[in-house]
Amino acid sequence: MTAGLIVAIGAQNALVLRQGLNRMHVGPVVVLCTLSDWLLIALGVFGLGALIQSSPLLLQIFRFGGAAFLLVYGLRSAQRAWRGEGALVQAGARVHTLAATLTSTLALTYLNPHVYLDTVVLLGGVGAQHGGDGRIAFALGAGLASLMWFVTLGYGAMAASRWLRNPGAWRVIDGGVALVMFAVAAQLLFKGSV
Repeated sequence: MTAGLIVAIGAQNALVLRQGLNRMHVGPVVVLCTLSDWLLIALGVFGLGALIQSSPLLLQIFRFGGAAFLLVYGLRSAQRAWRGEGALVQAGARVHTLAATLTSTLALTYLNPHVYLDTVVLLGGVGAQHGGDGRIAFALGAGLASLMWFVTLGYGAMAASRWLRNPGAWRVIDGGVALVMFAVAAQLLFKGSV
């Protein structure tokens, strides 16, 4: 279940992919994303997910907040694809410091309501249904899936970066990210459920 939720390219995954393709700060970003997922999974499985699910107001806040966040991120990706601005690996590209990169990672993780919907509400709701040891096993399995995904995404992108150095490839990547962001936002807005 965790793999199904986190494999879809969202704002956080797009950042990990971009860092891998740029071959910049991949290890720290992977570690921070993984630790953040573990924290959010634990919060969801051990109580917060059930609390959010029981409040229609909180669910609506996360639903509309998540959709707005995804629409803005999708528009930014679409703009980069249209203008061909995504090829940050080209000569002369602005290099972000580790601190700036980790700050962006934290923002895309903890200010993104969709992360809470997936990790805390959905995973937490399913994990909380298990008793005692089952809850712990569920949280550990979800955490392992998260670790495997972020390592594969970050370092896989790093390994593929030499083939994706041209602006055309980045336009396709940014265009694909934009489409996924818009689709997930539409799902949140029009299906009315999380």
